[in-house]
Amino acid sequence: MAENNVNVRKAAHRSLMAIMKNGRYSNLEIDSVLRNSADMAEADRALYTRLVYGVIERRLTLDHIVSQYTSRKLCDIDSASLTSLRLGLYQLIYTDRIPDFAAVSETVDTAPQKAKGFVNGILRSFLRGGKSFSLPEGNSPEALSLRYSVSEDVTRVLLDSYGADETEKILEASFTPEKVCLRINTLKISPDEAANLLPESERGNYSDDILRVSSVDKAVRDGIDAGLWFVQDEASRIAVRTLGATPCDIIADTCAAPGGKTLSAAIDGKGECKLFSFDLHENKLSLIRSAAEKLGIPNVSTEKRDAREPKGELIGKCDRVLCDAPCSGLGVLGKKPDIRYKDGDSVGKLPEIQYGVLCGAAKYVKDGGVLLYSTCTLNKKENEEVVSRFLKENTNFSPVDFSFGSSRGLPTLESRNGMLTLFPHISHTDGFFVAKMKKSK
Repeated sequence: MAENNVNVRKAAHRSLMAIMKNGRYSNLEIDSVLRNSADMAEADRALYTRLVYGVIERRLTLDHIVSQYTSRKLCDIDSASLTSLRLGLYQLIYTDRIPDFAAVSETVDTAPQKAKGFVNGILRSFLRGGKSFSLPEGNSPEALSLRYSVSEDVTRVLLDSYGADETEKILEASFTPEKVCLRINTLKISPDEAANLLPESERGNYSDDILRVSSVDKAVRDGIDAGLWFVQDEASRIAVRTLGATPCDIIADTCAAPGGKTLSAAIDGKGECKLFSFDLHENKLSLIRSAAEKLGIPNVSTEKRDAREPKGELIGKCDRVLCDAPCSGLGVLGKKPDIRYKDGDSVGKLPEIQYGVLCGAAKYVKDGGVLLYSTCTLNKKENEEVVSRFLKENTNFSPVDFSFGSSRGLPTLESRNGMLTLFPHISHTDGFFVAKMKKSK
């Protein structure tokens, strides 16, 4: 870590202000800063990224701690000063390679001039108090919200789906940084050859064509640029493996962006299957086209289309159809900290949209074909309930069970009634849901 680089703290403070005050997505802000900071050392880039993501991830907890060291109400503290306090406390509590003096002095420098004394006083008081603070106990939505820094609405969704014990395990796992997963492009390189190029990598927990790495360093980026692999979490890879693409297939991916599943299915089909990749947003389709070209994947057609309105000439013509529906994203809290603060209204509207998307996707499936529904959320209303409703109202589709064994001693993944939920604390993947169905002949 680069403890003495004050510019890293200032860059983190500016980004946090842009994210929290202006509503900018954290991943877009971080990508923009790193892209425009080519001379930033690798250690500084890592520290900057950790500080920004970390403060967002722990925001509610940090604010609760701030309130224990000042008589002011949080709403009376200006946003720049509050951001400095969050940044300082995050370093003092959740990092172990940054000296306390550096965390305090350099963070105070990020505060407005008139508030430096106030920020310094709180951070020094926190140190004098032995870094002590209290968090509420119990499994109420309010207690879980402050302890794990998620909105009360998110805790209610998880509690309704899985109960208190499982919810706490899910939230605990959301702070555990999983390794980055790379899907090997076996059209260009074998898994053994890829592993030799990245000697510090590990094979996937459930898929031999996945490599797990600690970070996206130069060697990883060089391989991405050369089309040897691309970033795809193993949960997403498991979904594509469940789809089961073969070289002679016609495949539709109805909600394709950012394209990882399209590309992975094309590789499974040896680059010989015909793939139609649809998405509602035209600007995202260009990313799929450029990625397919880099990977050397032919036969991928892209088109802007609402998944609820299928392409007429493909209706009833596809061997396999992938419906990765828009969702609340509650399975990827650890990767996308902005999701931690979702409100219940936005989540509650999704199942009806997802059902419409699934019904639209089903129209592409030919007799005897496969339909796959997936999300990256952990919410039964968006997952099991959507699929159960679909199967009840579309009796020409039936569930197909599947399973995946682990080469690393993890539990075997086995579907029930054609449905499988992946939990981060069990499979060490993103939280994910996969349902496989087959259309009767």
